[in-house]
Amino acid sequence: MRTVVERKRKLVQAPQVRLCAGAGREKGARARRRPPWAFLLGAVAGAVLGYVVDPERGRRRRRIARDRVVGVAHRVERRAGRKLRVTAAQARGRARGFAHRVRPAPVEELDDATLAHKVESIVFRDPRVPKGQISVNAENGRVFLRGQVEPPELVADLEQAVRKIRGVQDVENLLHPPGTPAPATRKRARQPGP
Repeated sequence: MRTVVERKRKLVQAPQVRLCAGAGREKGARARRRPPWAFLLGAVAGAVLGYVVDPERGRRRRRIARDRVVGVAHRVERRAGRKLRVTAAQARGRARGFAHRVRPAPVEELDDATLAHKVESIVFRDPRVPKGQISVNAENGRVFLRGQVEPPELVADLEQAVRKIRGVQDVENLLHPPGTPAPATRKRARQPGP
């Protein structure tokens, strides 16, 4: 049996109260501690909640926040749609470019006036070529060059340049340096004289 002193000691001893989660555990046991930023996170969450749920201005703040979120969502949607359209257009352009490179373009037959203008525009790009001294005519894809040119080597250069133009079937070069007679056409050279 217990003595009276032991009973009084039991009554006098206060029960142990744990003040924190890790109190009273043995040293070898793993104490569970919350990270130091958890308190800060809880404080921020509480402040935001108090700001939004405020009885006086909370409704207005919630609507403004909703409008901002919806606005951001619309902007993101517009930008994504624009990016998608640009990407699709670029893909279409690349596909058409590839198809154009694979399939040869149809060759257009130029009428005589158009061919003569084309030859003039290409030949007269060179600043050495005297524009007012050369006449260009075309008949059935055959181009006639008539006139006088100062450097004699320019005569052959012009003929080669005209032959490279698409749509030109033949070139009749009647160009000559000043002071020399004009060459005869091939038709005249083939016809017997009287």
